[in-house]
Amino acid sequence: MSISALLSMGRCCCRCCCPRGLWMLSAPCCDDRRMCVCPGPRRIGIPVRSSSLPLFSDAMPAPTQLFFPLIRNCELSRIYGTACYCHHKHLCCSSSYVPQSRLRYTPHPAYATFCRPKENWWQYTQGRRYASTPQKFYLTPPQVNSILKANEYSFKVPEFDGKNVSSILGFDSNQLPANAPIEDRRSAATCLQTRGMLLGVFDGHAGCACSQAVSERLFYYIAVSLLPHETLLEIENAVESGRALLPILQWHKHPNDYFSKEASKLYFNSLRTYWQELIDLNTGESTDIDVKEALINAFKRLDNDISLEAQVGDPNSFLNYLVLRVAFSGATACVAHVDGVDLHVANTGDSRAMLGVQEEDGSWSAVTLSNDHNAQNERELERLKLEHPKSEAKSVVKQDRLLGLLMPFRAFGDVKFKWSIDLQKRVIESGPDQLNDNEYTKFIPPNYHTPPYLTAEPEVTYHRLRPQDKFLVLATDGLWETMHRQDVVRIVGEYLTGMHHQQPIAVGGYKVTLGQMHGLLTERRTKMSSVFEDQNAATHLIRHAVGNNEFGTVDHERLSKMLSLPEELARMYRDDITIIVVQFNSHVVGAYQNQE
Repeated sequence: MSISALLSMGRCCCRCCCPRGLWMLSAPCCDDRRMCVCPGPRRIGIPVRSSSLPLFSDAMPAPTQLFFPLIRNCELSRIYGTACYCHHKHLCCSSSYVPQSRLRYTPHPAYATFCRPKENWWQYTQGRRYASTPQKFYLTPPQVNSILKANEYSFKVPEFDGKNVSSILGFDSNQLPANAPIEDRRSAATCLQTRGMLLGVFDGHAGCACSQAVSERLFYYIAVSLLPHETLLEIENAVESGRALLPILQWHKHPNDYFSKEASKLYFNSLRTYWQELIDLNTGESTDIDVKEALINAFKRLDNDISLEAQVGDPNSFLNYLVLRVAFSGATACVAHVDGVDLHVANTGDSRAMLGVQEEDGSWSAVTLSNDHNAQNERELERLKLEHPKSEAKSVVKQDRLLGLLMPFRAFGDVKFKWSIDLQKRVIESGPDQLNDNEYTKFIPPNYHTPPYLTAEPEVTYHRLRPQDKFLVLATDGLWETMHRQDVVRIVGEYLTGMHHQQPIAVGGYKVTLGQMHGLLTERRTKMSSVFEDQNAATHLIRHAVGNNEFGTVDHERLSKMLSLPEELARMYRDDITIIVVQFNSHVVGAYQNQE
């Protein structure tokens, strides 16, 4: 029996309508006692037939080996239950089963298969008894650490002759998936032919194809845009004569970070066409390169190449399907370029860049270096309305989504929001059969009159580093949905400095007993006197993002529950989280200022 089949045996229940109290996570609840339509995470349970408990031991394959103990201990009742089932798993994002607020893209109702109650769910549940005293099961601390540290990566900038001449000491990065497979990507690389380092996070939607392609290709486009005319000529001559090319980037990648070997030739040819055009446009007279302009040009050119490759197609059926998947899915991007004390952040979408600043009294403050491109940004709303006729003022953004469907207002790919209707139909009809089976490619967005509605052009922010600027956090929206920016900076700052700034314990309006307050104070004292168990700042931040309780401290029980959720339910409670924490060298930054 599959997990989805087992899920369909239960019924969805909120705190207000479940008589047994088989709760796992607290959340706002609805008043509908027939079917849960909560907009956010909810407490859920599953009916258990106590006379057949041994059947759960081999009922289904678990997403990870860590989930087997839950099945053996009949702990499934504490984890999930639902009366919903769906014939097309990838289209159930329009139902109450998955909160739409957590979805990047919502399919149009006319083409989506909605989750609905199983026809005989009431008769089914009446004939079963509910386990009112389930056994408790939690992941052990080593198991939790194993999950959290599976994708962590650290890089320390090497010193030269005992002196570090870089304004970056190093960086930590990590990812925690919620989707299966994860739709987030990350990249970090050192520019070899120019100065500086590139770091970026990429949040995919409607699949991971576009975020994967952008994570592989964007830094090459940026590096080429920053190269002087002479270096571009040298690279082109090397290709013409068959000589070895000058290396452009030194990548810093985790073993799990994938590169598409099958598409490497296609990607190289598109990149070569770009630098050939740069050679033709640049006469070599000007040696000054505008970093902001280079970032904008690289973003726009890569998005244009993604679109063009999908229109042209490829004789290789695998590559043809790949380029179409990349174009029809989408991805946001937040990229930082650090060169000495010059920090540029290029952002497309709703990932964020946050600067951690240490004040004179030792406290931490957050400086935002990017703007979200969504309905909460009034300037973005105004920009969209100005780019389309007044007759579309009420339809271009509906329910805080682009054309009522897409949350970010800027993104790579997503040609459904960029191509004309005729072009979409022509490409789909001439494409492979697998493309026709994808419901996402079949429909035309509602009120689709004056495309393009979406752009990949980034908003670039410049900041000159100061000695008090200690670190930079790049993260996809999965982090910012769960934590306030000030908490993010404080947690990372305390981690990097190894000290906790004493603040009054906030209980958030909860009534706590004297014993509970004593426990909170004891826990804080223990944290201050012990070394951090995390050797990676991004991992430490993810631990807090997933495991923080109402008192602002990591609750192992909550952390264990969240990490125990199977793939079918993890996305209901959080998004993929990808984080890069860049630590700056205050001594080098200060030396730059003294030289000037």
